Amino acid sequence: MKPRIAIIGGGAAGFFSAITAAQANPDLDIQLFERSSQFLSKVRISGGGRCNVTHSCFDPRALSTRYPRGERTLISAFTRFQPNDTIAWFTEQGVRLKTEADGRMFPVTNSSETIVNCLLDAARSHHVRLFTKRGIEGIQRNSQGEFDLTLSDGEKLTCDSLLLATGGCRTPALAQLAESLGHSLVSPVPSLFTVHIESTWLKRIPGVTVESVEAEVPGTGLRERGPLLVTHWGLSGPVILRLSAWGARTLSEKDYRFPLRIRWLPDLTAEAITALLQKQRETQSAKLILNTPLAGLPSRLWDELVKLAGIATDTKWNHLPRAGAQQLAALLHSTEFPVTGKSLNKDEFVTCGGVPLKEVNFKTMESRVCPGLYFAGEVLDVDGITGGFNFQAAWTTGWIAGQAMARK
Repeated sequence: MKPRIAIIGGGAAGFFSAITAAQANPDLDIQLFERSSQFLSKVRISGGGRCNVTHSCFDPRALSTRYPRGERTLISAFTRFQPNDTIAWFTEQGVRLKTEADGRMFPVTNSSETIVNCLLDAARSHHVRLFTKRGIEGIQRNSQGEFDLTLSDGEKLTCDSLLLATGGCRTPALAQLAESLGHSLVSPVPSLFTVHIESTWLKRIPGVTVESVEAEVPGTGLRERGPLLVTHWGLSGPVILRLSAWGARTLSEKDYRFPLRIRWLPDLTAEAITALLQKQRETQSAKLILNTPLAGLPSRLWDELVKLAGIATDTKWNHLPRAGAQQLAALLHSTEFPVTGKSLNKDEFVTCGGVPLKEVNFKTMESRVCPGLYFAGEVLDVDGITGGFNFQAAWTTGWIAGQAMARK
C-alpha cells in the first residue's frame, strides 16, 4: 500500500506542500481536502486580483524582519526556501513574475488566475487527489500511530501523515483540530486591517493618497512610514497595514480605540515646516494659499488642512495671519485622529496567533507533540506585513513540510 498523506486546507500552503511532496516522491497517495466550494480563495483576491506572490527580498535575515511574529524562527527556514526559490519554481511551471518599484512581485499577466491555474495544474499532473466541500470534523490517533479522520460528509479515512494548513485559527472548529492532537494555541487576532475614523473633513476626500507619511500610536512605540490612503471610513494604505501588523495584539487590547498621529511631512521638523511656510509667504505672496500646496501634498488634502487651520479660502500668502500659520504648521507636523474601530483588509485577510512555534520543528514542520502531524502556513503563529510576505511564508513552510513528508 502506498504511504497515505492527508492535507487539510486548500489554500496556498496546502497546495504547495501537496505538490512538493508529490514531486519528491511519486509513490505517495496524497489527498487534499477543502471545506469550502473553492480552492485557493485567498490567492484569487490577493493584490486586488493580481496575486502578490512574493517580495524581492532575497537575504534570509533581512526577509525575516518583515514578520512581526516568527522572525527568528524563519531565518533558517528561509535559507532553505526563499523568494529566489519561489521565482524559480513558478518559472519552471511557465509562470513569469515581475517586480514592482516597492519590491512586490506579481505574475506578468497581472491576474491571480495565472497562479491559481498553475497550482491546480501542478497538483493534478502529480496525481494529488483534490476534494472541495469536504471538511474534517474530527481526528484521532489510532494504536498503529495512524490518523483516523472523520469528514464532514460522514466518510472516514485513515492516513499515515497529516498536514494542517487550515489558515488562521479564526473559528473554534479549525482550532480544535490542532488542540485535539495535543497542541496549544495562541489566541488569534486580526493582523492586517484598516482603521475607522469619524472625521467630517476626511470623509470629504476619499481616494486621496499621500506618497509618504509617518503614522504613530502614542504611548505604544508603534510607528511606521509609508504611503497612506484616505477611505470613506478612515485611513488605509501600506503604512496603516504595517502599523496594524506590528501592533496587532496591542491594538486588540485597546479594542481598536486609540489616538493615531499622522505626520504629513515626515522628513521635516516643526521648525523646518514653519520655515517652509515663511518661504511660501515670500515667494508666492500674491497667490491664494489654497492654490499653492506644499510640494508632495495632494491639493484636496491641502485644502482641508488649510480650512482646518482656520484660514479663509480667499487668503493669499502675503495676508496669512500668524495664528493661521502656526496652526497650519502644527497640523502639517502632526494631525491626531481618534480611531473608533477597524475593517479587515479583504486582500490580505491575516491573523496572528495559532500553533506556537516552539511546538513545531521548523526543519521539517513536524509537530514536536504529535509525530506524523505537520503544519504549514497561517495556522502557525507566523504573520508578515503586507507586500507578499505572508504568501512567501506559505510557500516556504509548505515546501519544507512537503519535502519532509515525502521522506517519511
